[in-house]
Amino acid sequence: MVSQPAPVAIVTGASRGAGRSIAIALGGHGCTVYVTGRSERSDDASLPGTIHETAAAVSAAGGQGIAVRVDHADDAQVEALFRQVESEQGRLDILVNNACAIHDELTTPGRF
Repeated sequence: MVSQPAPVAIVTGASRGAGRSIAIALGGHGCTVYVTGRSERSDDASLPGTIHETAAAVSAAGGQGIAVRVDHADDAQVEALFRQVESEQGRLDILVNNACAIHDELTTPGRF
């Protein structure tokens, strides 16, 4: 029986929230996951979570987490990400487009 290579995924906006959870779940299935977003340090955003923390959690779950800082509003950075994945992995099996911009005013506690 020939062993199949681990699926390769990109999860955008994976610093926190649904993107983080999806990335970790894919790691739990042995995937190589490119964890993308803008938050590299805890003080990069008003909400907790970084691409490096998520990548470590993907690896801890059994996959391979690879943190790549990408501003998905910048087409050149997105193109560079896909070139990197092609160069390092030779393919992409799963793409989860989760990136979004949330204004700081929407993250402060308060009434709905």
